[in-house]
Amino acid sequence: MTKFANHDAYIAAAPEEFQPLLVQLRAQLAKTLPDAEELIAYDMPGFGFGKSIIAGYAAFSKQCGLYVSKGAIIAHAEDIAASGLKASKTGVTFSLRKPIPDELVEKLGLASREDLGL
Repeated sequence: MTKFANHDAYIAAAPEEFQPLLVQLRAQLAKTLPDAEELIAYDMPGFGFGKSIIAGYAAFSKQCGLYVSKGAIIAHAEDIAASGLKASKTGVTFSLRKPIPDELVEKLGLASREDLGL
Protein backbone atom coordinates (compact mmCIF):
# COMPACT_ATOMS: atom_id res chain seq x y z
CA MET A 1 0.00 0.00 0.00
CA THR A 2 1.26 3.46 -0.87
CA LYS A 3 2.26 5.73 2.00
CA PHE A 4 1.55 9.42 1.53
CA ALA A 5 3.66 12.22 2.99
CA ASN A 6 0.88 14.80 2.99
CA HIS A 7 -2.54 15.79 1.65
CA ASP A 8 -1.11 17.11 -1.63
CA ALA A 9 0.54 13.76 -2.38
CA TYR A 10 -2.66 11.86 -1.55
CA ILE A 11 -4.82 14.05 -3.79
CA ALA A 12 -2.30 13.87 -6.64
CA ALA A 13 -2.39 10.05 -6.48
CA ALA A 14 -6.21 9.87 -6.36
CA PRO A 15 -8.24 9.15 -9.51
CA GLU A 16 -8.10 12.32 -11.62
CA GLU A 17 -11.87 12.78 -11.79
CA PHE A 18 -12.07 12.91 -7.97
CA GLN A 19 -9.22 15.34 -7.41
CA PRO A 20 -11.40 18.51 -7.61
CA LEU A 21 -13.84 16.99 -5.07
CA LEU A 22 -10.97 16.20 -2.71
CA VAL A 23 -9.48 19.69 -3.08
CA GLN A 24 -12.87 21.20 -2.23
CA LEU A 25 -13.40 18.84 0.70
CA ARG A 26 -9.93 19.61 2.08
CA ALA A 27 -10.58 23.35 1.80
CA GLN A 28 -13.95 23.06 3.54
CA LEU A 29 -12.50 20.97 6.37
CA ALA A 30 -9.62 23.45 6.80
CA LYS A 31 -12.16 26.30 7.00
CA THR A 32 -14.36 24.38 9.45
CA LEU A 33 -11.47 23.21 11.65
CA PRO A 34 -8.96 26.09 11.32
CA ASP A 35 -6.84 25.15 14.34
CA ALA A 36 -6.65 21.43 13.51
CA GLU A 37 -3.51 19.94 12.00
CA GLU A 38 -3.45 18.31 8.58
CA LEU A 39 -2.29 14.75 9.13
CA ILE A 40 -2.13 11.37 7.47
CA ALA A 41 -3.62 8.47 9.46
CA TYR A 42 -4.68 5.02 8.29
CA ASP A 43 -3.11 5.95 4.92
CA MET A 44 -5.61 8.75 4.33
CA PRO A 45 -5.59 12.49 4.90
CA GLY A 46 -7.39 14.00 7.83
CA PHE A 47 -7.64 16.83 10.31
CA GLY A 48 -7.08 16.52 14.02
CA PHE A 49 -4.68 16.91 16.91
CA GLY A 50 -1.79 14.53 17.51
CA LYS A 51 -3.25 11.05 17.05
CA SER A 52 -6.86 12.19 17.43
CA ILE A 53 -8.61 12.43 14.07
CA ILE A 54 -11.66 14.67 13.81
CA ALA A 55 -12.33 14.09 10.12
CA GLY A 56 -10.63 12.14 7.36
CA TYR A 57 -11.28 11.65 3.68
CA ALA A 58 -10.46 9.16 0.97
CA ALA A 59 -10.92 8.42 -2.72
CA PHE A 60 -11.70 5.01 -4.14
CA SER A 61 -12.27 3.78 -7.67
CA LYS A 62 -15.94 4.80 -7.88
CA GLN A 63 -16.55 7.17 -4.98
CA CYS A 64 -15.06 9.27 -2.20
CA GLY A 65 -15.71 9.23 1.52
CA LEU A 66 -15.70 11.61 4.45
CA TYR A 67 -15.01 9.89 7.78
CA VAL A 68 -16.05 11.40 11.11
CA SER A 69 -17.16 10.18 14.53
CA LYS A 70 -20.12 7.84 14.97
CA GLY A 71 -21.91 10.53 16.95
CA ALA A 72 -21.60 13.03 14.10
CA ILE A 73 -23.16 10.56 11.64
CA ILE A 74 -26.02 9.83 14.04
CA ALA A 75 -26.61 13.53 14.80
CA HIS A 76 -26.85 14.42 11.12
CA ALA A 77 -28.44 11.29 9.64
CA GLU A 78 -31.40 13.31 8.35
CA ASP A 79 -29.13 15.90 6.68
CA ILE A 80 -27.14 13.10 5.04
CA ALA A 81 -30.30 11.43 3.74
CA ALA A 82 -31.73 14.78 2.57
CA SER A 83 -28.55 15.28 0.50
CA GLY A 84 -29.17 11.92 -1.19
CA LEU A 85 -25.99 10.43 0.25
CA LYS A 86 -25.35 7.14 2.01
CA ALA A 87 -23.72 6.76 5.39
CA SER A 88 -21.99 3.96 7.23
CA LYS A 89 -21.28 4.03 10.99
CA THR A 90 -18.45 6.53 10.55
CA GLY A 91 -18.56 7.77 6.97
CA VAL A 92 -20.49 9.36 4.16
CA THR A 93 -19.84 8.37 0.56
CA PHE A 94 -20.21 10.75 -2.35
CA SER A 95 -19.36 10.97 -6.04
CA LEU A 96 -19.13 13.39 -8.95
CA ARG A 97 -22.83 12.85 -9.61
CA LYS A 98 -23.72 13.46 -5.95
CA PRO A 99 -21.03 15.58 -4.29
CA ILE A 100 -21.17 16.30 -0.58
CA PRO A 101 -22.47 19.82 0.16
CA ASP A 102 -20.08 22.20 1.94
CA GLU A 103 -22.73 22.85 4.60
CA LEU A 104 -22.90 19.13 5.40
CA VAL A 105 -19.11 18.90 5.61
CA GLU A 106 -19.16 21.77 8.10
CA LYS A 107 -21.94 20.22 10.21
CA LEU A 108 -20.22 16.83 10.29
CA GLY A 109 -16.78 18.26 11.04
CA LEU A 110 -18.03 20.39 13.93
CA ALA A 111 -20.20 17.58 15.30
CA SER A 112 -17.30 15.13 15.14
CA ARG A 113 -15.04 17.55 16.99
CA GLU A 114 -17.67 18.07 19.69
CA ASP A 115 -18.39 14.34 19.93
CA LEU A 116 -14.69 13.61 20.42
CA GLY A 117 -14.24 16.42 22.94
CA LEU A 118 -11.59 18.17 20.88
